[in-house]
Amino acid sequence: MKSRILCSSLTHACMAVMLWCGISSCGDSWFEREPKNIITEENVWNDPDQILAILANLYDRLPTLSGFSGDMNLHAYFDDASWSGLGNGANQLASYGYDFARYWDYGLIRDINLALENIGIYSQLPEADIRQYNAELRFIRAFVYFELVKRMGGVPLITEPLVYDFGGDPAYLQYPRAKESEIYDFVASETDAIAETLGNSNSATRANRYTALALKSRAMLYAGSIARYNSLMPVPIATPGGEVGIPASLADGYYRKSLEASKQIIESGKYRLFKENADLGANFYDMPVTETGNPEIIFAEDFNASKKHYFTFNNIARGARESDNGASYVTPSLNLVEAFDYLDGSPGILKNRTEDGSDYIYYDRVSDIFAGKDARLYGTVVYPGTQFRGVDVVLQAGVKVWNGSEYETVEGEAFGVYYTDGGVQVGTSGPHRTAELVSNTGFNLRKLVSEAPGASDQITLGQNWWPWFRLGEIYLNAAEAAFELGLPEAKDYINTLRERAGFPPNSIQTVTNGIIRNERRVELAFEDHRFFDLRRWRIAHERWTGDVNNPDDMMYALYPYHIVGGVHDGKYVFEKLVAPRFTVPRYFRMGNYYSSIATDVLTNNPKIIPNPFH
Repeated sequence: MKSRILCSSLTHACMAVMLWCGISSCGDSWFEREPKNIITEENVWNDPDQILAILANLYDRLPTLSGFSGDMNLHAYFDDASWSGLGNGANQLASYGYDFARYWDYGLIRDINLALENIGIYSQLPEADIRQYNAELRFIRAFVYFELVKRMGGVPLITEPLVYDFGGDPAYLQYPRAKESEIYDFVASETDAIAETLGNSNSATRANRYTALALKSRAMLYAGSIARYNSLMPVPIATPGGEVGIPASLADGYYRKSLEASKQIIESGKYRLFKENADLGANFYDMPVTETGNPEIIFAEDFNASKKHYFTFNNIARGARESDNGASYVTPSLNLVEAFDYLDGSPGILKNRTEDGSDYIYYDRVSDIFAGKDARLYGTVVYPGTQFRGVDVVLQAGVKVWNGSEYETVEGEAFGVYYTDGGVQVGTSGPHRTAELVSNTGFNLRKLVSEAPGASDQITLGQNWWPWFRLGEIYLNAAEAAFELGLPEAKDYINTLRERAGFPPNSIQTVTNGIIRNERRVELAFEDHRFFDLRRWRIAHERWTGDVNNPDDMMYALYPYHIVGGVHDGKYVFEKLVAPRFTVPRYFRMGNYYSSIATDVLTNNPKIIPNPFH
């Protein structure tokens, strides 16, 4: 009997045979032989090691926008950070291209469908093992479809391998786009179907029951948001066939599904919020990077000695780096820093001037301006007066020298230099107005930047994992879904998270949209949520209007200065300014709510319609 060859991007076996037949005369008798040097389907699907290798390949291909395996620099394309790295592209972004965030990986879908078909045909492993692998493959496929729908809207829903019959007419392979709601429904039904079958109960890097619930929690929240907030737009974004747009009548049903999935995770006791460090700021930093015994991480992308990332090398503060290049690519904005409230409940606007604006506020220590802030700020941002990797990260833009009648500002081109009084003139980590690879905003990233030795070295690089799902997000999903359903428990979920950050119990008594959205911003900063949250709430075009006079469109910086001379000698003052390298306001167009479908896709399949405004 002829052996079927595993013909997909998971192996090069078919390529090897095709190449051989291309350079020699292959008669039919060749294909009647039992292969001796290629992998057959029977070999693959009856060998757990090879199945695990295929699963590892598929997990490794899960997409992120700005995660470690995506374009990490895209963090500077939104409003939580500015670009301080080489060049100035992200600071000159006139508008988002319609192809921004585009994703259309049907090669990955085909490989998953092929694997699902073949494991059913060829595997003789115990039935429990087959069910487990089948469920894991279906989870990966559901994850991919969620990534497709959240970027593109409704897409062709294909759940079996498509095989061309060489008959000349490919029409039967051309699927139209499903409704946007149908793709979200597919994700929900798949996660429901596989949740109880998935094993891996103690794994954070392979899907288990709670990973499936976490995907459902997030996906159903997105669907509910689109159903509600798209319909509230003056002109809803929709297509006649429902490929884009979800009826408002479906919103509550999606929110209920999201809340149910979230509650199952929260109430299971399987996970708990990370509270391993008595220092609440350090605890929040430790939370996403701790891999051993971490009670909060539900699912993460693993990195190791054979799979490393450049995130730490790119983003560590200049004064703490281990290589002579790299550092400070993405630097948090003052916009984000001021989104972290004070623990007394007041808004997080930093106080650098007197109330009437007539004078500076003079601080004894450069870190004093941040006193009393939400502890998550420390865990997210390296701000003046703090350390990283046990090294003082000196952030000082210059000195202000009293000349007898006023202050003269002295900055400089070199870093880590001293003024004539013996004090620092410009910090080892900046900030600096024009230099590259040093903070342009007055801040550096801390969150997800590894303190491990060698992580910022260009040769050894980082190996900390990327958190796909964690319990903190699930609390926020539950809070938002409960709020949208008018349930009072929304504030309990919010307050639980805020208590970990140092707020007193029940600090929020009345939940609003604004509170939920700000909590997501500060809790989930730099975890690949911000852009998609603003899209699903249908407020991105109101937030980023392309207007230099709109403060939300501009990236701001905080520049510290040391006082030399006069009655305030030795104190610190701060200037708020537009980040000097930031030149073009953020502008989100209506056509950016859905990414464009590539021209070749539209050309090759006339059944696929383009997205609105494209």
